[in-house]
Amino acid sequence: MSSPIGNRLRELRKAQGKSLAVISGLAGISPSYLSRLESGDRALDRRSLLVSLANALEVAPSEITGAAAITMGELEEDHSLNQVRLALLAISMGDPRGEVLPLEALMVRASDLLAKQRECDYALVGTLLPQLIRDLHASLDARRDEREILRLLVATHVQGTQAWLGDIGASMDLAWQAVSLAQRAAERLDEPLYGAVSAFGTSFGLIGAGGFDMAARTLADAAPGTATLADMQVSGMLSLTSSLVSAAQKDNTQRVAALDYAADLAAHVGEGNNALWFGFGPSNVGVWRMSVALEAGEHADAVKIAETVNPDALPTPTRRSAYYREYGRALARFPKRRDEAVLMLRQAEKISPARIHRHPFMRSILAELVAKGTKQATIGRELRGMAYRAGLRV
Repeated sequence: MSSPIGNRLRELRKAQGKSLAVISGLAGISPSYLSRLESGDRALDRRSLLVSLANALEVAPSEITGAAAITMGELEEDHSLNQVRLALLAISMGDPRGEVLPLEALMVRASDLLAKQRECDYALVGTLLPQLIRDLHASLDARRDEREILRLLVATHVQGTQAWLGDIGASMDLAWQAVSLAQRAAERLDEPLYGAVSAFGTSFGLIGAGGFDMAARTLADAAPGTATLADMQVSGMLSLTSSLVSAAQKDNTQRVAALDYAADLAAHVGEGNNALWFGFGPSNVGVWRMSVALEAGEHADAVKIAETVNPDALPTPTRRSAYYREYGRALARFPKRRDEAVLMLRQAEKISPARIHRHPFMRSILAELVAKGTKQATIGRELRGMAYRAGLRV
């Protein structure tokens, strides 16, 4: 079957009157590879390749992936999207229209929301988020407990608003509004730790747009240090993100160095810590190693890494869903292990449907797996069911 991303690639290329040879040459791949991407015979599942194709077609990466997004409104969490959008617009207008509340009440609500986000309860997060955004900003405007509320704003907008919008497949530009609010709060706060949390969110916004150089500079400028456990965890997350950027830039030396530094910090931190909702630790570093290997096109290495990670040791459902999703991505590249890939992706879907249904890479992989088929009838039914739920024609 053809994939939505493949169809969009073909539409963009033909609209420009360009041949397979021209666009593939500009993107640095072969015409046959581009043809396979367009037909859905090969999944488009690397950021660097997406950006190369976008540059060749002279469009934004979202022009390739955005048109492939599933119709919003089909998941329960979508029902809150417009209320979140209106809350962000209200803040940008300087008119939050929220309640001025005691710090303790705001802390409890923010903590509950961020816990639900890590549990992949996106419908509840969407319900809670709009009013929390309004109340946090209204309380900040009242200038009571200002520094504490600024810290809450940084954490909530990066780990809540931006993360939720990304997980449900909302507009990248809408998520950027949340990142900008976190950045403004961090600048007012002027504390290295929260500046680093803001940098983490900013870098992911830039990665999504293909701004790898800007993301690398943002990460390099952040300096939370390693004096405390929280500092070490945030520094580790920045280093992991740096390794992903380096993989996209094909800088193998920096990629390995950043991963090794993060692993060293994780060894000191240990499992079970969750400073600022990052869940940083040795097992989480393993999942990131998988993601980085996949971005570098090293699928066999990603499989080997997956076999060393105990998913039960991962601190949250969010990270466990990431483990199964990345393991499935890796296995999908090996014809004899496609049935296993389907089972891994199905496990990820059970934990977090949106992270399979709404992620363009996952939809592209599902389309490829359906096109190539599976050995067992029961596995085939599972695959077609996932593809259908992701909005693909099966």
